[in-house]
Amino acid sequence: MKPPRLAVRAAILRDDRLLMVNAYAGQRSDLWCLPGGGVEPGQSLPENLIREVAEETGLTITVGAPILVNEFHDPASGFHQIDLIFRAKLTTADVTLNDPEGVVNRIVWASRADLRSLRHKPETLARAVWGNHAAWYDPLERIVR
Repeated sequence: MKPPRLAVRAAILRDDRLLMVNAYAGQRSDLWCLPGGGVEPGQSLPENLIREVAEETGLTITVGAPILVNEFHDPASGFHQIDLIFRAKLTTADVTLNDPEGVVNRIVWASRADLRSLRHKPETLARAVWGNHAAWYDPLERIVR
């Protein structure tokens, strides 16, 4: 069995709207998540997150406090991922989004109300993003596609 994959994700709010991305090739899934991705060895978690957000959106950020730990797995394949979700702020007023790496196919700035009608993971995301508390732990669940 392989060890879990570690990933970082950014909760970026602008005008009380949360940046969500869809990175499924060919738009084959309607599942949305926060921008971010796999952690590379030799870089801190914030360094990884800054790199991942730039690769997926072209945006530059500063990384704040962790707000949620989410983990999911696929028992059939043995895949297991742990997402560490951090608050993040844009470093510029320019929010021109682009995907220099060709990973993301759709981007949306979602209000809390919009998020309720957008299929997304983790399900506890709104509570973590718009809440005032220490970080949440979202228990291990089966992968959703």
